[in-house]
Amino acid sequence: MHSSFDKKDITVGISACIAGEKVRFDASNKPSNFCMKELAQHVTFKTFCPEVAIGLPVPRPTIRLIEKDNVIKVARPDGSGDVTEALSAYGKKIAKFADSFSGFIFCAKSPSCGMERVKIYSPEGNPLPATGVGAFAEQIMAANPLLPCEENGRLNDPIIKENFVARVFAYKHWQSLVESGLTKHKLTTFHSEYKYTVMSHDLVAYKKLGQLLASNELPIEELAQQYITGLMAALRIKATRKNHANTLSHIQGYFSKHLSPEQRQELCQQIEAFRTGLVPLFVPLTLIKHYLLSHPKSYLAKQTYLNPYPESLKLRYGY
Repeated sequence: MHSSFDKKDITVGISACIAGEKVRFDASNKPSNFCMKELAQHVTFKTFCPEVAIGLPVPRPTIRLIEKDNVIKVARPDGSGDVTEALSAYGKKIAKFADSFSGFIFCAKSPSCGMERVKIYSPEGNPLPATGVGAFAEQIMAANPLLPCEENGRLNDPIIKENFVARVFAYKHWQSLVESGLTKHKLTTFHSEYKYTVMSHDLVAYKKLGQLLASNELPIEELAQQYITGLMAALRIKATRKNHANTLSHIQGYFSKHLSPEQRQELCQQIEAFRTGLVPLFVPLTLIKHYLLSHPKSYLAKQTYLNPYPESLKLRYGY
């Protein structure tokens, strides 16, 4: 759980320009207030500028993705200064130790760092209908398919931002579990703490992961790999108000014997108000946490759904 980790424990890779370093082609930067003023209080950033790393100067001529004969290269607009192999090689180098990272934030639209929708041009300089992936980011993601990755621009969306941060802390929790030595009991305990988190993202995955762990036939390493692959895929699906409301209703059942009729009605009303968009997620959650203090439930207290990341980030105000 996030409370077990100090800032120094969680390493997140980030494009250097997002961290405020003036390394862009025009010697400017693209600092992210959320990353550097909020998230930086809870994680340690490791900065990368692929262009500078391969020896390009600051400032420097513009480079872009150019497609010719079904081959995409990274070069200047006139096709000169091809740095495709250099960027890819650097990406492969960093990818080898990025497996210790718990997340990565890339600079959007960059021919080196863009995760998706990077413009591709023809040799004549015309933008093509298809889009591509930055040469550096492509290698990081290919070598670390489970690593939570996001772009700075998309983090302006409150739901995408919440989803990414939740995945970072969940992945760090998993990495710590693996480092401690995997056992079937530890894996089962881990899953029990993520049940309601998974339910809020994907009910199908919730059932499948439970069925997977019920099997005793797989070696622990293979079982763990299948489990974390399924978990991270489920968490990439953005939780909806409907799924959150369903999860909250399940949690509500733990208090049915302890609450007065008026209290039960109030909680039902708050969950419904959230489902219909009248109040943010933290409103029914705050009420549930209050009841949990009054009526302790050890199983619920361990649920990551209630505390997936530091509350000071205020990410559940966006729902």
